[in-house]
Amino acid sequence: MLNKEQIMEIIPHRPPMLLVDEITELTETGAVGTLHLTGDEFFFQGHFPGNPIMPAVFRLEALAQVGAVALLSMPEFKGKTAVYTGIDKAKFRAMAVPGDTLRMEINFVKRRGPMAVAEGIVWVGDKRAAEAEIKCAVIMD
Repeated sequence: MLNKEQIMEIIPHRPPMLLVDEITELTETGAVGTLHLTGDEFFFQGHFPGNPIMPAVFRLEALAQVGAVALLSMPEFKGKTAVYTGIDKAKFRAMAVPGDTLRMEINFVKRRGPMAVAEGIVWVGDKRAAEAEIKCAVIMD
């Protein structure tokens, strides 16, 4: 549905901090995106040499970026930036390593003006790699 270049037209993230390769579903209530881990990502260099694992916080960041694509695709928020305002109920359940494909699912459970609360899950295959409730705001200046 959306490739990396189209994603970069919506959110301000750029490599190496762009953690979404494609958006496969996009609705008014959420989105699904993927990230293909090649092993060349910067965070694998030091986490951990000889046993590369994607840091848990980067899994949450990838999830949040999928949510940002969904939120900033709404006409009233085009051209804006979304930022975290909170993370609750975060759980890390499975590792993500080079060769894995992450599937991030985000669903808005509450929206009020430029504020949103979303529930998200990061999948590696059929395993939950991470999940969290993410609170965010769109900067409206």
